[in-house]
Amino acid sequence: MFRRLSRWAIAAPVALALAGLAGCGSGGAGPSAASPPASGGGGAKQVTVFAAASLTGTFTELGRRFEAAHPGTTVRFNFGSSATLAQQITQGAPADVFAAASPATMKTVTDAGLAGSPTTFTRNRLQIAVPAGGPAKVSGLKDLAAPGVKVALCAEQVPCGAAAVKALAAAGLTVTPVTLEQDVKATLTKVRLGEVDAALVYRTDVLAAGGEVRGIDFPEAGRAVNDYPIATVTGAPAGDLARRFVELVLSPQGAGVLTKAGFEAP
Repeated sequence: MFRRLSRWAIAAPVALALAGLAGCGSGGAGPSAASPPASGGGGAKQVTVFAAASLTGTFTELGRRFEAAHPGTTVRFNFGSSATLAQQITQGAPADVFAAASPATMKTVTDAGLAGSPTTFTRNRLQIAVPAGGPAKVSGLKDLAAPGVKVALCAEQVPCGAAAVKALAAAGLTVTPVTLEQDVKATLTKVRLGEVDAALVYRTDVLAAGGEVRGIDFPEAGRAVNDYPIATVTGAPAGDLARRFVELVLSPQGAGVLTKAGFEAP
């Protein structure tokens, strides 16, 4: 069955990244260094997918469906900041598929000649996430700039942070966050733990959190919608299986899973 890999720090050396992919994953021990490659003729086959943190739920579901349709195949995921994942790929981390939360982070990989032509497969927009219970300090975007309101944002170099910058600029607001996080999941966690009053995150992550947080729409989110591109990595060890996984994501079945989670058609 699929295994999820933990996030790596941006500055981690390539050797550590390679070791992490070979040996870590939740739900069981990772494959040993002697495991056969996905393109091998016999034994277990494996597809390694690097995907934006905001795709965790949907791609986990698609991974299960892919494994069911391809018996003996394992889908391994590395979920994290798109900027971090792009850097890992350019540093030589073994990946078969890259699904990014913005064209800019995908461009890092394509400019290095390490991915084929990407296809936009979905879109996502921001919401204000606030705690589900207790007195609300935030009811709209302008409240994020109010004195005493603690706000979490994604760092500007990652897609959710870049989108937040665009949305706030469109509203003519200056917000000073108390924390800048490296991906959208970490940003939302600050709200879930009650460490901040609000955060700008994707609406898909608000939906995935269930009743733990509440989402607030705002008009300027339409000025900062993120396109999500996907591509196979050049020389992907999984070969044809990598292309088939991309086909699943682009298929009506893939679109259905994404739309149910709150993503938008490209």
